[in-house]
Amino acid sequence: MKQEMSQELGFVFVHGAGLNGGVWNSVVDELGHPYLEVDYPMRSGSAAPGHHLKLEDYVTHMTEQVRGWKTHKFVIVAHSLGGVFALEMAAQLSDSAVGFVAIGAAIPRRGRSFVSILPFPQRVIMPWVLRMAGTKPPEFAIRKGLCSDLPVEHASRIAAAFVPESRRVYTDRIQVAVPDIPKLYVKLTRDKEFGGSTQDTMIANLSPNGVESLDTGHLPMLSNPGGVRRILKSFAAQVNARHSSMISS
Repeated sequence: MKQEMSQELGFVFVHGAGLNGGVWNSVVDELGHPYLEVDYPMRSGSAAPGHHLKLEDYVTHMTEQVRGWKTHKFVIVAHSLGGVFALEMAAQLSDSAVGFVAIGAAIPRRGRSFVSILPFPQRVIMPWVLRMAGTKPPEFAIRKGLCSDLPVEHASRIAAAFVPESRRVYTDRIQVAVPDIPKLYVKLTRDKEFGGSTQDTMIANLSPNGVESLDTGHLPMLSNPGGVRRILKSFAAQVNARHSSMISS
């Protein structure tokens, strides 16, 4: 039987480096909208190295998941490194993407890479660090930065399951501008990965219609899922109201 296209507004969730789609589970619980938690490549349990993969390969992998989802319109929600992929995905899925939410997400300018959003001297030394040390931080760094406001048991699980990404996704340049759709940036005020000035740069790059703040570290979907859910529901209501207004006019 042919699967019918859902007309209800949905959410496509794009996680950050080292994680998987399940990181959003506590947010989507009681969200009240269709949702899809896309995954990066190399999340199937295969131990095969993926260092050859380009940014384009990641984007293609995730875009194919969305195309098979059969939802007519959706908001893309991106976190951390996922912002780089989400910009490219929004361009490829422009017929269905009607909103964009960046939660502590990396938003480089067109023609630049993830590395470009980092403050000096990180943006200078990071390519060298990636070549020499790879893309999986030491466990203590994951606990101190990525998991700074999480309980010890949560931090331990994340550190143990962290999947190193291809180096190319940090250095390949994006080829698209920010999408011309309603956009929201969610600033994380206690983020140890992206400081306030770095997030301000990304806000300027995105030029969102609004900015919300959450008093959390880098993983608000785990430390404050209710706060993330509240923001997404409010944004969905705004997108639906805008869409209804456009139809009536």
